Amino acid sequence: MHAIYIENAIREHPRTLEVLDRFPRAEIIQCERYGEVFNRASQNFRLQKQRPGLILAKKHGNLILPAPEGYSIGAADNYYFSHMLNCLYDCRYCFLQGMYRSANYVYFVNFEDFESAIEEHETVSDGPACYFSGFDCDSLAMESVTGFAERFIPFFALRPNKWLELRTKSVNTSTLSSYDPVPNIITAFTMTPHRVAEEIEHGAPSFSKRLDRVKSLTQQGWRVGLRLDPLIPWPGFRELYPEMIDQIFSEVDGDMIHSVTLGPMRFPKSMYEKIVKLYPTDPLFALQEMDLREGQMTYPRKIEQDLVGLVEERLSIYLPSDRLFRQLH
Repeated sequence: MHAIYIENAIREHPRTLEVLDRFPRAEIIQCERYGEVFNRASQNFRLQKQRPGLILAKKHGNLILPAPEGYSIGAADNYYFSHMLNCLYDCRYCFLQGMYRSANYVYFVNFEDFESAIEEHETVSDGPACYFSGFDCDSLAMESVTGFAERFIPFFALRPNKWLELRTKSVNTSTLSSYDPVPNIITAFTMTPHRVAEEIEHGAPSFSKRLDRVKSLTQQGWRVGLRLDPLIPWPGFRELYPEMIDQIFSEVDGDMIHSVTLGPMRFPKSMYEKIVKLYPTDPLFALQEMDLREGQMTYPRKIEQDLVGLVEERLSIYLPSDRLFRQLH
């Protein structure tokens, strides 16, 4: 890490000191609030992504937020919290590149405040509540820096009516392997056909490496989620997706799959235009004409129906329908 920005208020926080010990050669820059760096104008996300810095900050307010409507893996109530903003990887379909001005990583070090917020959080119903941790980042990709899973696995293990989803493309799962499986913690891997992943999931572990990690964790007794969203109408998708699903279930015990989510690629119009401006020649955006429906840019309805239907039909060979969830946000 070449540069680390630190809010004055957390300069002596134990997790701040741990990061500084890890990166002794980094340039240290003090700031009052992280937004001074992260939200400033005239930043180039594409250039910054090549060499991002790290911002250490304290999260104030809104530590727990309601998940978008329809965002669920079976819990009665659904929320998300973000210990980081931005992702180590550079996937072309990622909405973060259209949301933020900066590609720098923001790491909120005040885990104890997140824990208090989750502990005190009042849910709507009496059933289980799911807390998604990979909404604004990859939950595990920077585990060696943040120790996020190491801190929150024991916390959620003591609260069985609260689920934790660790969404990731990372193969950095050694922290999970050091614990006995926890039923209410779901490590959910984004899975994309090999040919597609090579083209648009830059910097992320390959499909085969992710599948190996899914297999390993399930053999250790962890229930794992598969996240097939966004589905990508890549040339040959009618063969690519069934082949991928067959390969997964030829190696992984379906009884250990907690849930599968699937849904099309969608962006708010302004966000889509911003991303295309960053990467105007990227093959993802040249696949076919995009449609504007209900303020969202997505692919034509017929293609969406074909792709979602194709994947649901193949998954139904291996899993009951109550473990399949469409994400249409």
